[in-house]
Amino acid sequence: MQDGTIAISYGRGHLDLHLPEGASPTVIRKQPLPKIADPKAAIVSALEAPIDAAPLSQLAKGRNSACVLICDITRPVPNHLFLRPMIETMISAGIPRDNICVLVATGLHRPNLGDELAELVGDPWVLETVRVENHYARNEEDHVDLGFTRTRNTPVKLDKLFVEADLRIATGLVEPHFMAGWSGGRKVIAPGVAHHETIRTFHSARFMEDPLAVQCNLIGNPLHEEQLEIVKLLGEVYALNTVLDEERDLVCVTFGEIIASHAAAVDFVSDATRIGLPRKYGTVVTSSAGYPLDKTYYQTIKGMVTPLDILKPGGTLIMVSECSEGFGSHEFREAQARLVELGPERFLATLTAKSLAEIDEWQTEMQLKPMRVGRIELYTTGLLGEDRTLTGVTMIGDLTNAIAQSMQRSGDHQVAIIPEGPYVIPQFTA
Repeated sequence: MQDGTIAISYGRGHLDLHLPEGASPTVIRKQPLPKIADPKAAIVSALEAPIDAAPLSQLAKGRNSACVLICDITRPVPNHLFLRPMIETMISAGIPRDNICVLVATGLHRPNLGDELAELVGDPWVLETVRVENHYARNEEDHVDLGFTRTRNTPVKLDKLFVEADLRIATGLVEPHFMAGWSGGRKVIAPGVAHHETIRTFHSARFMEDPLAVQCNLIGNPLHEEQLEIVKLLGEVYALNTVLDEERDLVCVTFGEIIASHAAAVDFVSDATRIGLPRKYGTVVTSSAGYPLDKTYYQTIKGMVTPLDILKPGGTLIMVSECSEGFGSHEFREAQARLVELGPERFLATLTAKSLAEIDEWQTEMQLKPMRVGRIELYTTGLLGEDRTLTGVTMIGDLTNAIAQSMQRSGDHQVAIIPEGPYVIPQFTA
């Protein structure tokens, strides 16, 4: 912060936030974590000394095929660092390159194609050497039916490219997730490469309204528990997990058995991500963590949910999100239109009886959580026309003035500012 100006993540850069006179800011960031001096060497070391597993070079021996899952473009995973060494190790161990597939775990998001796919993969050599495919959750013939989970009877259908591979590896980024507790590991499988019925079951009100389905919580979290059951149904699965700092530099990498390697990454980042605060605030200013998470309004809602523990009832949550691609899917747009038409209570009532959520309406359901606490305001340059109305929140064009008005409404001049949005979890500790 310099001269009362705070840089907050926005698009591919930052937005300079100028505070009004009299504002007393509390800037909330993750605790600093040491950067890895040689990320590529750290990747190689993790592959050679995994957690609860043999080295990748041994795991790959005798296998005829392999499938590596990567997150879609909405996650800033450093695929450029680890895909090539992983694939080179597999080829050296004898797996034919034609039998190695990199599968983009899109869930129900759109596919990543062309230049976007090249950006996502990050290394032209990978695209030239092995097969790279997108997962399509709505293609019935692309999935294998593994039955149902024992605990909650979730239908389990997964992409056959992953299920039928001899060697299966999920990769991802471990960060707070507003429903599943933490991203990465098992979440890249389900919902990442799951059939739409599996995903829509996960996102039904039965799961979404569970008080334990919140960020940074794995104990009793129904989504996490179902994901663990799905991993057990699959059998042998491995994972490479990464942790990044605010500058998107690598600070941790783990590889090994999927559950153990994910747990190790969560243990590494947990204390640095959860920030205890002795008070709540009448004004909270946060972001959607910039590109790529703030490409759409759909993803922006994540940043609205994660800081709720420090927002005073009736306070104002001010979101900053570029929404460079606009609103999101047409299904999400339809859900938001129903929210605006029906209001929060009636909209929620339409969800509770469903065993399968309608596609993308769960994000609208998550928006109900901050709406129950206080007032939501949004600063964006990417939404136009009717899209601005369909957000269901108050649009603002002047951040300084919006903060001043919020301070006046609440009588609280203390302003909480979270530059990195949902990657930081403030918690009220008093």
